[in-house]
Amino acid sequence: MRLILAIAILALPLAAQSPSKDEAAVRALVAKYVDAREHQDPKATELLFTADADQLVSSGEWRRGREALVKGAMASSKSTGGTRTIEVESVRFPAPGVAIADGRYELKGLTGGQTRSMWTTIIAVKAGPGWRIAAIRNMLPAPPAPAK
Repeated sequence: MRLILAIAILALPLAAQSPSKDEAAVRALVAKYVDAREHQDPKATELLFTADADQLVSSGEWRRGREALVKGAMASSKSTGGTRTIEVESVRFPAPGVAIADGRYELKGLTGGQTRSMWTTIIAVKAGPGWRIAAIRNMLPAPPAPAK
């Protein structure tokens, strides 16, 4: 019994270091979202979202509902061009079946050659056996607050 307890205690740090299945699934969901956007695939994009999903983009446009979100995403990808990447920096689970993924969102090679560096927060919910995106918030970095 002591040996089993000692092994369990020694294994705790290893378990804490490896991402959970849910964290890996949320990271994979974000990667699928980026891939669907890059391929301008409305069907693949649609499958990633809940019916009531919404997205607030950095321009201030608020896309409400899966249909509006997909339509806006495809129009944006087509008009801006470039390559999108999202580097997920953290995933946390504030409640069972709810995940918040924060990451750096970059658009390189936009029409005119510019690069846009932003932040994104993706709220995902567990839907049946998998995860779906319920909300996205894209933000442009703000300048630092003036010193007091």
